[in-house]
Amino acid sequence: MARIIEITDLSAPALDVYARLTEAQLRSRLEPEKGVFIAESAKVIGTALDAGYAPLSFLMERRQIDGPAAPLLARCPDTPVYTADRAVLAGLTGYALTRGVLCAMRRPAPRSVEEVCAGANRVAVLENIVDSTNIGAIFRSAAALGMDAVLLSPGCCDPLCRRAVRVSMGTVFQVPWARLGDGAAWPGPGLDRLHAMGFVTAAMALDPRALPVDAPALRQAPKLAVVLGTEGDGLQKETIARCRAAVMIPMQHGVDSLNVGAAAAVAFWELRARQGELTET
Repeated sequence: MARIIEITDLSAPALDVYARLTEAQLRSRLEPEKGVFIAESAKVIGTALDAGYAPLSFLMERRQIDGPAAPLLARCPDTPVYTADRAVLAGLTGYALTRGVLCAMRRPAPRSVEEVCAGANRVAVLENIVDSTNIGAIFRSAAALGMDAVLLSPGCCDPLCRRAVRVSMGTVFQVPWARLGDGAAWPGPGLDRLHAMGFVTAAMALDPRALPVDAPALRQAPKLAVVLGTEGDGLQKETIARCRAAVMIPMQHGVDSLNVGAAAAVAFWELRARQGELTET
C-alpha cells in the first residue's frame, strides 16, 4: 500500500528536491552517486520505471492518488507520496502541476561511449546544444526514427533536466546516451573515438562539400554518426573539418536552415538504417 504523506510544512527537507534545489544541485556533480532528477506526468514516470530507474519519492495532487497515478503507486508501494491540493503544491513548486504528478528519481551511473555504441549502426552526436526543449525533441525523434544512441559534447545541457525529460515524453529513458568526455576531449578526441569504432561522421552543416541528406553514400554507410550543432551558430569549424563528410537538407524559398530539432528529425528519417541497404566498408 502506498505511503501517503499529507504536506503540512512546506519547508520540510524532504520536499527540497521539488522546490529548492537547482538543476545543478540535483545532479550533485561532486557526488554523482547521490544525483537526482525529476520526472513529470504518469506516462513519463511509467516509462522511467519500465527502464529500471529507481523512484525516491512522489509529489502529487490528492485526486491523482486514486486516479491516473494509481498504477504507479501500485508498482512502488514503499515510495513516499507527498500530497496536497493544487493550490498548496503550486505554492511549493512555484507553478501549477499541469500533469498532476512529479517523481524524484535516482540518476543512473554514467555510461561510456563505447558501451552505448556497442552494436549501434546509427548514432546522433550533439555539439553544445543548450536548449533543453531541443534536447528533448531530438531524443524523441531519435527514439522514433531509428537512432541507436545519442552522444553529447561537454557543452550540451543535461538530458535529465526536467524540461528535456518532459519534452522527450520519456524517450531519454529509452535511447542509450553518453557524454563524449570533458571539455578538452571535444571535438578532436571525441570524433577520433567514433572513427576508431568505425563510424562515418557526417556533419550537418552549410558547407561547400556538403552532400544532400538523401545521398546514397550516406544512407548506405554501415555505421553513421549524424553530428548536429548548437542553435544559431551550428557546428564549430573544427568539428566540420574533422568529420568524414558534411550533409545538408536542401532548402526552398530562401530559407537557409531548420531549427536543430526539426533538422534532426529529417536527418534521422532519411539516414536511418534500412534493412538490406547497408554495405560493408
